[in-house]
Amino acid sequence: MTDRPHLNRPELAANDPAGGRMADNIMHFARVLRRAGLPVGPGTVLEALRAVEAVGFEHRMDFYWAMHAVFVNRRDQRPIFDQAFHVFWKNPNLLERVMALMLPSFQAPGGPDQDQAELSRLVAEALQREAEPEGSGGEEPGEQEIEIDMALTFSKEEVLRAKDFEDMSGEELDQARQMIRKLRLPIMELPTRRFAAHPSGPRADMRATLRASARQGADMIFLKRKKRRTRHPPLVVICDISGSMDRYARMLLHFLHAITNDRDRVFTFLFGTRLTNVTRYLRARDPDIALDSIAEAVEDWAGGTRIGGCLEDFNRFWGRRVLTQGAVVLLITDGLDREGAQGLSVQMERLQKSCRRMIWLNPLLRYDAFEPKAQGARAIMPFVDEFRPVHNLESLQQLADVLGEPNLDHELEMRQWRERAA
Repeated sequence: MTDRPHLNRPELAANDPAGGRMADNIMHFARVLRRAGLPVGPGTVLEALRAVEAVGFEHRMDFYWAMHAVFVNRRDQRPIFDQAFHVFWKNPNLLERVMALMLPSFQAPGGPDQDQAELSRLVAEALQREAEPEGSGGEEPGEQEIEIDMALTFSKEEVLRAKDFEDMSGEELDQARQMIRKLRLPIMELPTRRFAAHPSGPRADMRATLRASARQGADMIFLKRKKRRTRHPPLVVICDISGSMDRYARMLLHFLHAITNDRDRVFTFLFGTRLTNVTRYLRARDPDIALDSIAEAVEDWAGGTRIGGCLEDFNRFWGRRVLTQGAVVLLITDGLDREGAQGLSVQMERLQKSCRRMIWLNPLLRYDAFEPKAQGARAIMPFVDEFRPVHNLESLQQLADVLGEPNLDHELEMRQWRERAA
């Protein structure tokens, strides 16, 4: 058994005026990134040490980009790394930093501390957990309240199912991803035009009967029977990845990866300002590999939204390929369009006429007072067969149950929504 390599490398210690603490600080920074959701392991830490040894840390930008090249391998990881880097390497007192983030009301307005940029919940939580061992002694009552609050972010399975994706901590998001991978989508089977042999089928198969009689040469002819084959219809998912849908789209990709590997004929398209077919990437068994490939292929993540233009590209180039045999379409978007729903009604009408069932999934529907006032939402509403919220695990499970029901009647509810949209 070999000894574990010591992180206080002599090369870094010789150039470090703090007495060889740089390697330890890089290790603590890697822990912060891992708790914030980045895939950081021991090998990555060693690579970071070698990168810093090569470029040095006399210049801040050289040090930043050396760490960025090692720890960031997907476009969606850049904001988390950037926030964590500027907080960790600018203010060494992490506990005081997190206290300021968690309790902004106690800060005097216009104070001297001007580095109070708003961080994401994931980065703040990761920094707070990293700072807990250093601040464990001599805690004041205010600090104790913060520790209790952070401990309460852990949820049981029942609470986690009803919690909004946008409000989940990093630990809860990991649990949610594990639960999403276990979901199944029991879409009802539809009858096809073909028949298959069946001992008690409703129809007589005269061709099979005559063939069996000729082979056996018997005086008695035994009647062969057949029944109509059934098959799951294709599932076509068109998902919005604009800035307003960023957090929900990331979790939905795990759901789409699970159902893509569970059944055949699942086609997934992502759109922001352009349309991207990511079906073959989601067929990878490893979800991390699938999402890494998607991050490299998609160029307009968390940007603007052109719903009408992207649906036009889908209808023109992909509609006849994937909308076959009674396909079910899931349109996942909040209906916010930067082009004012230009041409959206025409493309939605064409899309609805090309599929068997159109389901609109909108995270804003979780609010009881939601009304389709945006132009994009008003253009979508008349052409959907059903609409449902999609913002937590419970809504995904309800979607799976609904798609498995053969006979659904939502005409009254849809009529009420269309009257409100008119």
